[in-house]
Amino acid sequence: MAYPWSTRLAAAGSTAATAVALMLAAAQPASAAMPFGEVDPDTVAQFRLHQVVSQDGADGTDAAVAAVERTGAVGHVDVRTLLTTGGHTGIAGLCHDTGLSASLKPGGYCWKKEDDRSSSWNPTDGGWTPQGLSLPYSDSGTPSDGTWQGIPAQAATWHHGTDLGNPDPAKRRGDEYARLTLVNTTNAAPTYHHLLLVQPVRNADGTGDFRVVAGNHVDGVVWYGDRAFVANGRYLQVYDLRHIWKLNRQGKEVGVDGTTSSGLWHNYAVPMVAMYQTTTGGTPCSVTSGTTPCLNSLSLDRTGGQDALVSAEYKKDAAGGRVVRWPLDATTKLPQGHASVAYSSPVWSMQGAATDGTNWYLAGTCPTGAGGGTPADPYSCVHRARANAAPHVMTSAPVYTQNLAYSWSTDRLWGINERINSTEGRRVVFSVSTP
Repeated sequence: MAYPWSTRLAAAGSTAATAVALMLAAAQPASAAMPFGEVDPDTVAQFRLHQVVSQDGADGTDAAVAAVERTGAVGHVDVRTLLTTGGHTGIAGLCHDTGLSASLKPGGYCWKKEDDRSSSWNPTDGGWTPQGLSLPYSDSGTPSDGTWQGIPAQAATWHHGTDLGNPDPAKRRGDEYARLTLVNTTNAAPTYHHLLLVQPVRNADGTGDFRVVAGNHVDGVVWYGDRAFVANGRYLQVYDLRHIWKLNRQGKEVGVDGTTSSGLWHNYAVPMVAMYQTTTGGTPCSVTSGTTPCLNSLSLDRTGGQDALVSAEYKKDAAGGRVVRWPLDATTKLPQGHASVAYSSPVWSMQGAATDGTNWYLAGTCPTGAGGGTPADPYSCVHRARANAAPHVMTSAPVYTQNLAYSWSTDRLWGINERINSTEGRRVVFSVSTP
């Protein structure tokens, strides 16, 4: 769910949950007769990703990464070692009620208790909330998905907030910082590591440092080769998985101090090496209309002979969020900078979009009379549509389902949800077959 375009009323207590239930009861989702319709190509031709931080450009991002590594304060860990070494252990199977149709053979796993129950509504310590989910997708000439060097794996993103339920806006701190989670799903109970997302800095004297990427909601993620693309509203960030840093002090401080590195009690950090935005200057993105779309979820489309990122817009309690395809350059593996096609979705509060090349799968509010769940926890729905045709509900889904990711290797659709329940937990990572 995109912040600040959304309000996280569903977090901490019965009053907030009741408010959400009343809000959803009042909302009347759009008729299923409305199509998942193509946006005017003349408008789409104006959609751009403007590069504002370049991995190889004059801004010195590569130099900043090298400067940090020269300090000796950080070690280097490759992805394979990380996936196969220790970490947190999750729970096998769907440990919470999901609403998923049994006919679609649902599967998945849960996070460990602390990650399942973390709450950004905590007025003291705050907490983490999951958002994005991706399989590892190869960027080679022989595309594959779902494994990294033969290891079944996934990536997820989380943002951190504190006291978001406080009526005093001065005390609410949303999107303070963010992390990327790399998951080994070889066994039914997954193992995983959290990596703090940081921006490298090269100081005037040539020394290196890093800081958190502030204001980062990490709405969506795509793990593509050695890179993790992360959506954050009008921004698309690129993180380099060839430079996973092992921090040598697990403290609150962030950055390098001599030969010591620390990052909010994380063992690992990963640097941002490029960034794009859909706007120019400091103007905000525009949801549902205009030529500066928002990036509120992210998935990969590798059909049609050219891989592309797919972004989707979140419009609270309304339809019209746009799904946009952004082609990737076959040589650089980075965005070409322009959109190739876009669709306007009739799904209310759309939280995720993915495609198998023929069908589109859209996570959002269930239409009236569908879904189920409880008044405090109504299920989300996964809708299925084809271009310029009306969507239909494929299945109800876990409360507040977020990003979706499609596996061409297994013909299964994956998803993640963000529901906050600090007592029992309600979060799962799930998959279903696609009929």
